Amino acid sequence: MKTLKALIIDDEPLAHKVILKYAEDVPFLSIVGQVYQAMDAYALLQQQHIDLLFLDIQMPKLKGLDFLRTLEHKPLVIITSAYEEYALEGYELQVCDYLLKPFRFERFLKAVHQAQRRSQPAAMTSPSEPTPPDAAPGQLFLKVDKRFLQIKFSAIICLESYGNYVKVWTGDNFLLTPRTLTSFEEELPLEQFARVHKSFILQKTHIDYLEGNQVFMSNGMAIPIGKSYRTAVKAWTSGGH
Repeated sequence: MKTLKALIIDDEPLAHKVILKYAEDVPFLSIVGQVYQAMDAYALLQQQHIDLLFLDIQMPKLKGLDFLRTLEHKPLVIITSAYEEYALEGYELQVCDYLLKPFRFERFLKAVHQAQRRSQPAAMTSPSEPTPPDAAPGQLFLKVDKRFLQIKFSAIICLESYGNYVKVWTGDNFLLTPRTLTSFEEELPLEQFARVHKSFILQKTHIDYLEGNQVFMSNGMAIPIGKSYRTAVKAWTSGGH
C-alpha cells in the first residue's frame, strides 16, 4: 500500500494536534510538513513531493480554496473546516473529502482511505480510442489500457468526471476511461443510476446513507449533491432507492 505524504495547512494549532494524533494510527499516512498560513505552503510544495493536503478554509491573508485555485499541479486534498457552506465549492475543485470540525477518528479514517484509493488508479488510458463493441444486456464496455473491459452495471458504484476522462468506481479502485460523463448518462439505465452533481453519477443500490448535501456510498465515498439536482434526489429518495 502506497504511503501518502501529507501536509497540514491550518492556522489553528489544535487542528494540527488532532490530525497528528489521528495520523499516528494510520499506517499508510505520513505527515511530512505543517504550516499555519497557506502562503507558507508554496515553498514546501516546491521542496518535496506531497501527496495529500489537509487544508483549512478560513485562514489569514489567503483562504484555503483560493490557495487551491492557484496550484497548477494539485495534490489530493481533504478539506478540514468548521464551515459547511463551502462544501459544494470544495467538491467543485475535486477535493477528496470535506471534514467538518470537530471530526472523530472514524470520519477522518474514511477520508484518508478515500484519498488512498484515489492515489491508486487501476489503469490509465489514451484519450483517442476506438468505439467499443456492443455489450451484453446489463453491461457495458470500457476502454482501459488498450483493452476493452466488459463491466456489469451492478458492479459500478459511481462515475466521476476527471477532466477528459471518467473514473468508473467499482469498489476501492477505479478504472479510468476516455469518455464524458454525459455519454455515460445517456447509456446507463435511469432506474439504476442518477446524476447528483455535474461531476458525479451514482448507482442507487450502492447508496449507504445521505447526510446533509452529501451521499455516502458503499465503498466509503462521499459524493456532493449539486444544487440543481437536490429536488430530483429528494424525489427518488423519498420513495427509497
